[in-house]
Order: sequence, then C-alpha cells, then structure tokens
Amino acid sequence: MSDCCGNETCSSVTLPEKESNLSFFQRYREYGLAIISLILLLTGIVLKEFIAASWFSNTFELVLFVAAYLPVGTPVLWKAIKQIGKGDVFNEFFLMGIATIGAFYLGQYAEGVAVMLFYAVGELFQGAAVNKAKKSIESLLKVQSEEVTVVKPDKTLAVVHPSVVAIGNMIRIKPGEKVALDGELISEKATFNTAALTGESAPKRKYEGETVLAGMINLESVSLIRVSSRFEDSKLSKILELVQEASTRKAKTQRLITRFARKYTPIVVFLATALVVLPYFIADAYVFEEWLYRALVFLVISCPCALLVSIPLGYFGGIGAASRNGILFKGANYLDQMRKLSTVVMDKTGTLTKGVFNVQRVVAENFDKNLMLKLVFSLESQSTHPVAKAVTSYCQHFQYEYAKVKEVEEFAGLGMKGQVEGFSVLAGNTKLLEKFSISYDKAIDEIAETTVVIAINENYCGYIRIADEIKADAQMAVENLRSLGIQNLVMLSGDKIRVVHKIGRKLGLDLVIGELLPEGKINEIEKLKKNSAVLAFVGDGLNDAPVITLADIGIAMGGLGSDAAIETADVVIQTDEPSKIAIAIKISKATHRIVQQNIVLAFGIKAIVLFLGAIGMASMWEAVFADVGVALLAILNAIRIQRKDFSSGEALSVLNNKKAGKTYFRKSVF
Repeated sequence: MSDCCGNETCSSVTLPEKESNLSFFQRYREYGLAIISLILLLTGIVLKEFIAASWFSNTFELVLFVAAYLPVGTPVLWKAIKQIGKGDVFNEFFLMGIATIGAFYLGQYAEGVAVMLFYAVGELFQGAAVNKAKKSIESLLKVQSEEVTVVKPDKTLAVVHPSVVAIGNMIRIKPGEKVALDGELISEKATFNTAALTGESAPKRKYEGETVLAGMINLESVSLIRVSSRFEDSKLSKILELVQEASTRKAKTQRLITRFARKYTPIVVFLATALVVLPYFIADAYVFEEWLYRALVFLVISCPCALLVSIPLGYFGGIGAASRNGILFKGANYLDQMRKLSTVVMDKTGTLTKGVFNVQRVVAENFDKNLMLKLVFSLESQSTHPVAKAVTSYCQHFQYEYAKVKEVEEFAGLGMKGQVEGFSVLAGNTKLLEKFSISYDKAIDEIAETTVVIAINENYCGYIRIADEIKADAQMAVENLRSLGIQNLVMLSGDKIRVVHKIGRKLGLDLVIGELLPEGKINEIEKLKKNSAVLAFVGDGLNDAPVITLADIGIAMGGLGSDAAIETADVVIQTDEPSKIAIAIKISKATHRIVQQNIVLAFGIKAIVLFLGAIGMASMWEAVFADVGVALLAILNAIRIQRKDFSSGEALSVLNNKKAGKTYFRKSVF
C-alpha cells in the first residue's frame, strides 16, 4: 500500500517480485486475512442482532470482535508505529488506528472492525489495479534473455548470463533463440524477427557487418555475433530501465496533491480534536462520548486516501496503457503534458519515412563507374548514416573489397571526405561540393530524390540517386493529429528542398524546411517555440538529440533509433510508428480526465459527509463510504484507462478530411 498522506512513496510504484518466487501463502495471505475478518465480523453481528443468546456476553462480544479486528488491524497499526518512528505522525495508518481504537472505546465494535476491514479491502483493490497496470510493463521484461552461449577462443561453448559477457566476445544464436546482447553480425547473413523492438512483424534480413540488437529473434540458421555493448548498455536494457523509472517522475497534479496532503492531514487532526474539546465550552448538555464519536467519524472521512491512491494510480495506469501500445513515457509529468501539444515537429528520415534507402541509379561522368563505386564504397563504410548504409549495401552486391581510408572527415548534414587508394574522395550533397568550390551539373538540383554527389581529386565525376519510402502510417499519423486539434505540423530535414517539399505536400503538412544542418534545426525549433504553447519534436538520429532536448516534449523513435535520441527523449515510441503520437495524446487526455473526475469525486463526497459528521448526522458507516467507498470508486474509475482501446477508430478517410493534402502546406513559418 502506498503512503496516502503526502509521502513520496505514494507516487512511486516499483515492479513487484515475480509471482513464481512467492509461496501460495505469501500470495494470498492478505486475501485470507480479510476473509477471516469478514467471517468473524458477520458472526458477531448475527449473534448480537438476531440471536442475542444468553451466553453472548459483553466479554465474549469484545473477544469476538477483537479477533475480527486483529487480522486486518495489526498490519495497519504496525505501519502507523513505524511511520511515527520516522517522524511521520499524521499519516493514513495513524488516522485509521485512532478512529478504530476509539470506536472500540465507545463500544462500537462492529463499526470499528468494519472501518478497518473495508480499508483492507480497499488496499486489495488498489493492489489488484496496480498489478494490472504493471503487467503491461512487465511484459516488456520477458523480451530480455537470461542466458547466452559464448564461443571461446578455443571454439568451446559456455552458457552464461548476458551480464558477464564482455565487449568483443563472440556469441552463438540458434534458430528460435532470442539475441541477448547488441552486436555485429559475423555470419554471412541471417533473418531476424524484430517485432519486440520495432513492432514490425515482417522478418528482417541482416548481412555480415550489420548491427543486431538484443530482443531480436533468430529465425533460420545458427548465427554468430560479435558483442558491441555490455548487457546494461544494450538498447533493450536502457528501454526497460526507462519504463521502470517512469513512475517515479510525478505529474504536476500529483505534486500539488502531495503538497496539499502534507498540510491537510494535520489540519483535520486538529479540527477533530477541536470537535471534541470546544463543545465542552459551548454546548448546554456536553456528552464526551457523543462528541468523541463525531470526531472519530470526522477523522475517518477526512483521510485523503481516495486522492493519494487514485491519482498516482491513474497516471501509472496511463503509463501502463501506453506501454501496452508500444509508447514509453519516462514519467507521469510528460504523460500529463502531452495533452497540451499545439505543435508537432518531425524529422523526415526514420520518422515519417522508413529510413531504408535503395539505390535507384548510378551516373558516372568522365570517370570509370566501377572505380568510382569502389572508392565511394570504402569511404561510406566509415559512416553509420542511413544514406551511407544504402550505398555500401548496394556496392556489396559487386563484392568490392574494402580499401584503406585515410584522413576521414564527416561533415554533419553534408557528407564525407577521405583519401582512398591515393584518390581524394568527396561524397555527399551538393552543399559539400560547394563548400570545396567544386562545380557540378546543376541538373542534379532538379532531381526530386536524395542524391549522393561524388567528386574525385576535386573534380565532379557523378552521382548516386537514392529513394526513401514514406512510412505506411505516416498519412494516418497526420490525419489523426489534425483530428486531435494539433494546430501546426512541421517537418525539418537535412535533405534537399525538392525532396522535403514533395513529401510535405503528399502528407499535408503546414510547414517543411529542408537542407538544414543540425544547428539549423535548433534555430528553427527556437523560432517555432515562440509561437507554440507546447511543442514536441520527433526524431530518431544522433543529430536529432540536441533538438529533442530543446523541445518541450522530446519524442524518439526507439525501435532502431540512436541511443543518444532515446536517452535524451521524454517519450520513446518503441514501434517506430508515427501514428503512435496520436495514441500518446489520446492516452494523455484520457488519463487527465480520469484524474480530474477522481479529484471532484473525492472532494465532493468528503465535503458533504464531513459536514454531516460534524453535526452528528453521519455515523461510522457513512464515514466508511466517504473514505474507503470513495477510494474504491476512484480506483475502479482509474483502472478504466487500462481497458480502453486507444488504437480503434484511427483510420480516417482522406476523402472525408477536406483539409487534407495541399490545403495545409505552405512555405512560410507560421
């Protein structure tokens, strides 16, 4: 149970022990104690109210109800004592203990037991609700392997835990086995299921030298992988760490309620004391037991349980619902802020497009085509950029051998330069050639696809035309964001203007800006933030990390995105689908609605019953409803978010959306 009187623990929910490690008794002990208490309580009520046998004396009645009280009351009283020992006197456990012990003092045994019993039942409901939310997150943990087969230098095999494997070690992955560590494929080729990381069900073919990530499943033949990162540094481990830490970051509403509870609880204890003492000086016929009973009712009603359980549970449920949809929020504060988005800025490559480039055409002018490709192949193999990977992948089909490259320089947003077999090679966009004052065929500027322009020994010698594809759900993503009231949709890219304008028109974006260097993206984001309430930037590359940090909400495509982008982002879309942005907003809005409903419900009912209790018109039974009953209603309301299907109704018809297409597209900054 969380501490519901303002302590930090009430919004920090940690993952539970695995049930397999718990005995049957440990798992169901609390349920059993509550059932025993209920049976004894009902027995006492029946004997007293309906049978009233002569042997049912006051002493036997007290013993029976004490026996009913102890199973559920002892844990609460023990927690109260421990909290008082830590200097926290005015806590939920203290309030419940004083109220129920006071009820026994007044001879209201059944009411005292009922208050504690229903409180225990409320705890069980809360635990069940939290566990349901955790299951969505825990399901991610199942994609992490517990063992891996290491190939030793003498070719012998050893099965060990992934955490003891060092960088550079070789591991063997059998068909059907899960990859435990990030690494580089040593085998000639292999096919993997990447659904756990990207949500993509289609198998993905990998070739020698390509990166393989932990969580992928080997589908065909035995594969060898050279480990490139330690277990705790793998992309999968970092994603799981983000999820487990998410519940510790509070939303603004949570922080407000926590601060409120720290002041509220001592105040109600003081008011309850005053309710006993002040009437002595005012009332004509003061009866201590009557006013003490009212004060105890007041204490039970005033416990802020419903607020400080249901609000964190609402946000945690939202984080769990998001995880189930492949969206990882790093904290409830980001989940809460997501609903306020007014501007969404997206990178092009890897975000709106697949980032999987294919060479369409190679043109060589006044230079041998094979030699040009061989030199470019060796130079581009030094880069991890998607365009460079497309070029090297294409050249691998010609079985070129890697040549030694010297003096390699990579110019962010432009391309690469290096010395290959005595040739000075430049490969990049036209701005790279302009940087080195090399003239080129201006007809290249009219090409609508991405082009890698090549210069050898300071002379233009040809280009490689490369095409990327728009993601299948990119159009849906734009339409859904429109339907959710996002005012401005922007795309920033380092690609040539013709390429980004073509994509911008096709998707129906408000603004597209191309040919941007990393610092250019930062400048554009700073301009856009001035005219936006809350701005989100969505990217996946290493060069997107600074912009992700600058945005109000940074969103990273986490499936195959760079580690830097994932680590700096506030939200990670594990499936690499831009349509998930709209789902994240839906979850944020639904979570906020539930939290607001719970606040109104708790304050409204408590205020009414508090007043009735103070004037003697509410008994301990009404107090039970105002405290535990309202808490149960709030918990049941909070878990609704875990049952909701946020992916339904997403496919909006372009024909029915009159604003789709070119209507949105314009070339000036809004």
